[in-house]
Amino acid sequence: MRTCLGCMSEKPKKELLRIVKTPEGTFKIDNIGKMNGRGAYSCKNMECIKKICKGKKLGKAFGEQPGQEVYDMILQAAESVLTSDGGGIDGRKEEI
Repeated sequence: MRTCLGCMSEKPKKELLRIVKTPEGTFKIDNIGKMNGRGAYSCKNMECIKKICKGKKLGKAFGEQPGQEVYDMILQAAESVLTSDGGGIDGRKEEI
């Protein structure tokens, strides 16, 4: 079970979208849940993604507050991932 940073609900890992900070320091959306790096989770809907970005909640999860450009890129990448193939997650990795 993992906790969504947006709504704080607990769900199985496979039902959540994972945001990763890689060892190189880049942020990515990990659709398969296997990428190396520190992860934070969100429900697979834009409302939770927007709450995470508006509240700048990734700072606590990653130990440092990313810049606004990272939140903007997360919003754009999540929107493209969530809207592809009728709103489902298709297993692709999106780098942000």
